[in-house]
Amino acid sequence: MWSTIGELGEFGVIERVTARFPRTADVILGPGDDAAIVTAPDRRVVATTDLLVETRHFRREWSSAEDVGRKAAAQNLADIAAMGARPTALLVGLAAPPDLPVDWADGLAEGLRAECAFAGAAVVGGDTVSAGEITVAVTALGDLQGLPALLRDGALPGDVVAVTGFLGLSSVGYSLLEAGIAGAEDAVRALGERARPGGARAETADAVAAAAAGGPDDAPGWLACLREHRRPRPPYARGPEAVHLGARAMLDVSDGLVQDLGHIARASGVDVDVDSAALVPEPALSEAVALLDGLGRPGRPAVQRMLFGGEDHALAAAFPPDTELPPQWRPVAAVTAPGAGGPRVTVDGADAEPQGWEHFR
Repeated sequence: MWSTIGELGEFGVIERVTARFPRTADVILGPGDDAAIVTAPDRRVVATTDLLVETRHFRREWSSAEDVGRKAAAQNLADIAAMGARPTALLVGLAAPPDLPVDWADGLAEGLRAECAFAGAAVVGGDTVSAGEITVAVTALGDLQGLPALLRDGALPGDVVAVTGFLGLSSVGYSLLEAGIAGAEDAVRALGERARPGGARAETADAVAAAAAGGPDDAPGWLACLREHRRPRPPYARGPEAVHLGARAMLDVSDGLVQDLGHIARASGVDVDVDSAALVPEPALSEAVALLDGLGRPGRPAVQRMLFGGEDHALAAAFPPDTELPPQWRPVAAVTAPGAGGPRVTVDGADAEPQGWEHFR
């Protein structure tokens, strides 16, 4: 039996991996030929591509292969949803060292399959190549279903910006991993090492230990932050919903809310002012921030995480002011005419220092 992908060989890897991918109604021809064939009933195809590079976007000691597969699919499928489209297909390229275990490739494929199944898409093809480090390249396709695409340039003064999905959880999940907290047991150990008998930190350690010893319903809520970093859950269905609600502009929040709203501001020629009071942290986010503080690793407060944290893959959209928004869309900002400083994003009326994620910086 083969233990590495080098032993299995390129075509063996491709055959083994693609056997996991079922077809959907959008797929006319899947993996196995020179190219795949996917339906395009709208006569327009939404397309996006992204890369995940080992040590830059993921670490094998932090994330399982299935985690990486789900994240690779999710961050691309979220961009499709951000255009107001329905995800249909993925093309996946894998560059990896020959000594990569076959089990890792299997796990990656399972993660891709599972996330596609959740979003309603399918993996239809790809490629493999030998390389010194793991790189996963994903191209995603989507169907606009006869609806207009939601771009970044349609916001108008008077519009309301609303968000759907999680904000800040992935950012604090990353901070937990940096602090050596990959699960509840790590937190118990780390808090115990810092605790003094009878002190507040000892009580915190005891509480975490008790929760970790309980059933799934007793699991510490902050574990959701680790899950969101490893396996983000974009609100795919909300993208087409925003079109039906009359949204004028939309994007995927992946580099921080303030930084990404800056893209809408510049493309639309408007100012956007975020109301920090409208940003209500998830309990898991608040718990994780408190845990980091208890570990002596304080960082940004919860609301700051929501404003500037990256890899959330929530959706932010600008709606006309009279739009009746369902509860899953939370108003967080107002669109106004640009001031003397030109198109910009402010928080509570004050300039916000750019703090989001940007490659090469």
